[in-house]
Amino acid sequence: MTKLTGPQIAQEDLAGWAYLLRGLHTRLRTGTFAAGLALVDAIGAVAEEMDHHPDLDLRYTHVDVRLTSHDTGGVTGRDVRLARAISALAADAGVRLDSAAVSALELGLDTPARDSVRPFWAAVLAMEPDAGDDLRDPAGALPNVWFQASGDEEPRQRWHLDVWVEPEQVRPRIDAAVAAGGRLVYEDEAPQFWVLADPEGNHACLCTWQERD
Repeated sequence: MTKLTGPQIAQEDLAGWAYLLRGLHTRLRTGTFAAGLALVDAIGAVAEEMDHHPDLDLRYTHVDVRLTSHDTGGVTGRDVRLARAISALAADAGVRLDSAAVSALELGLDTPARDSVRPFWAAVLAMEPDAGDDLRDPAGALPNVWFQASGDEEPRQRWHLDVWVEPEQVRPRIDAAVAAGGRLVYEDEAPQFWVLADPEGNHACLCTWQERD
């Protein structure tokens, strides 16, 4: 199965779904736990029929869904078909899909000593390196951790957050962050990412799928 690119996924016009960090994401606004449980049961039955299974997070008033094809490390046609099936189940149940509410988080460590610090963080977090030497939680519960080469001059940035959002959500989040006392530090790589800083200078990046391989 071929991994789809960001533009190819956008052409599928999956209303209510966001392409974030190698997966399709949505939030199903079920309203009650019982409605969420019933929808999870229906999704499970369809997933068994299609032999392709989503990650589901059932909460009191919503269900978060993530679709990805682990054999390719990204989104394939299987995920698109299952997304459409889940959308149909949600419509039948009168449940709204809310892609604006979902995001995906990675933690980045800026360090001049990636090889020496990576084993420590793998041990502390009980994570495993992937093919690119990023760290991933085998259970998929914790954010991915990656290591960015940096200089060793002090003072310097250490940890920063990468927050993956829909492209349409970038500007509202930048405006809200600036209104909350932050500042936009760097946008030369937009629309791949924008760098923001809080009032103390701690960095976070807003990231999208756009203009990436």
